Amino acid sequence: CALSSAAVRFPFFVDLSRPEDVLNHTCNLYLNTEEGVSVGVWHTLPASQWEEASGKSPEWYRETLGDGRPVIIFLHGNVGTRALKHRVELVKILSSTGYHVLSLDYRGFGDSTGEPSEAGLTRDALYLYNWAKTQSRGGFVCLWGHSLGSGVATNAAVILQEQGSAVDAIVLQAPYTRIREVVAIHRLAKPYSFLPGFESLLWQLMEKINIVFDNTKNLQMLTSPLLILHAKDDHVVPHHMGLKLHQISLQARKKLKADAHIEMISYDASLGIFHSQVYLDPNLSDVVRKFLEKVRK
Repeated sequence: CALSSAAVRFPFFVDLSRPEDVLNHTCNLYLNTEEGVSVGVWHTLPASQWEEASGKSPEWYRETLGDGRPVIIFLHGNVGTRALKHRVELVKILSSTGYHVLSLDYRGFGDSTGEPSEAGLTRDALYLYNWAKTQSRGGFVCLWGHSLGSGVATNAAVILQEQGSAVDAIVLQAPYTRIREVVAIHRLAKPYSFLPGFESLLWQLMEKINIVFDNTKNLQMLTSPLLILHAKDDHVVPHHMGLKLHQISLQARKKLKADAHIEMISYDASLGIFHSQVYLDPNLSDVVRKFLEKVRK
């Protein structure tokens, strides 16, 4: 299973306890999301605070979360750690736009302890969201999920909404409809996809190991503001999945009589964004800023 791959430790040469090696004005911290599980998180400040942050303690960083600026929780994909280049480049853009960014390595990823599972990853995201809400004194907190992280984000958002605390905003980058539909078109699965009942068998196997990650189902229930970012040249999660989720969200909001803003940005192949390089969008800062300004009104 992808969740137990050795690739969750990559890149191996980065000391995750020293974010300053790859990011400025960033503090490393560990949170105990449940007994026996410690997860690594990088807190990157808004870039405008870079001089003030020099030499400051983790406690000082934590206090800054209450300064009224939006907090973005970044939930990454299924390979590597919070130190991968495309993740660091995205965090730099979000920081320069004026946001706090909390980059999470789920349990079993990077320097986080525990074994990864869908339920476990979701609990880690829930804990971090509630922690950020507390530290920001009820401030604006957005869940940003990329690829695998899109399912973690919507799982967490459904639970929070059911608890009466709808997520302030959600950004889904290269989201899939259901994880089984991505696995079914993976290059290793393609030779078997023509077999009768292949998809049904695959679904049963994934359910047996408790991996569902169903964005299609989750988005039929959510009422939070939503921004979807998806490249037409995505070679891992097809662009049509993002389009489908956008339509599902629009229809669901009508049915639920919710007026939260929904938006989708489709990237032309000429930008070369593929699956992970959304930071190559020269307008990304403006897109995110306008979206968050609109939903915070």
